Amino acid sequence: MTTEDTTSPLTGRIALVAGATRGAGRAMAVELGRAGATVYVTGRTTRERASEVGRNTETIEETAELVTAAGGTGIAVPTDHLEPEQVRALVARIDGEHGRLDILVNDLWGGEHLLVNAVFGKKSWETPLEDGLRILELGVRSHVITAALALPLLIRSDAPLHVEVTDGTAVYNRRYRENLYYDLAKNAPLRIAFGLGEELAEYGGTAVAVTPGFLRSEQMLAHFGVTEENWRDAIAQEPDFATAESPAYLARGIAALAADPGRAARWNGKSTSSAELAQTYGLTDVDGSRPDAWTYFEEVKFGDKEGTPDDYR
Repeated sequence: MTTEDTTSPLTGRIALVAGATRGAGRAMAVELGRAGATVYVTGRTTRERASEVGRNTETIEETAELVTAAGGTGIAVPTDHLEPEQVRALVARIDGEHGRLDILVNDLWGGEHLLVNAVFGKKSWETPLEDGLRILELGVRSHVITAALALPLLIRSDAPLHVEVTDGTAVYNRRYRENLYYDLAKNAPLRIAFGLGEELAEYGGTAVAVTPGFLRSEQMLAHFGVTEENWRDAIAQEPDFATAESPAYLARGIAALAADPGRAARWNGKSTSSAELAQTYGLTDVDGSRPDAWTYFEEVKFGDKEGTPDDYR
């Protein structure tokens, strides 16, 4: 790395978090900034305009300010990653300002509004086609466009890192993810990371797919009608929410991974989770716990092991 400062191990590093308006994307941008990085944060919701998600309570400008407040340099660039020309302009700006990119976090999604009413609980042929195709655009096409246009800048780094964010580990996602379109959207990043791992290896790079567990994102908290302060009140509605984690949990793991000089040998081409990263790097969530939702689901919810959600915190 460019510094031996253990408190700011990413000083001098240039990062792009694509999809940093809220949730895990925002938290990852902030933690990379806390480690000293310059972080470009992108998304479609700004203080002037909301995306199709329909939330204007979080914006990329606010995310950039949080990055800077944490100790990094946050730069907000409104970008629709389904528009190649907008992504080309973003990449050209980073190139012009820094000449390289060291860390690319592909956290693009923004399809939650399509899931409950249009997707979950429906067969593929019952799902409105336009909604299904939109899920593939948001969850797959946006990732491919961003990787294709940003990787030529990323490989200029002496240690390129490409992070694909999805929902579910490779092990868990061998299960059908409730709906064909959602299944495709959340398995594609696993294959993107695997494939890019092969391509980045000759550059000393790392491509890895990561997933949070049951995420206490702003949208999930709103869905249950709770806040971060009283999130446990939602367990009465959804007992599995007892395994929930804050966005900072995954973000701390990504910052540690980015600062790991041996990350290529450990992670390249693989799938991991917030819980595995926490165990590997000795991290905890903001409350001092170490939740592991995916192991709980695999072993207890869909397995034959006795246990409760609290056993997996």
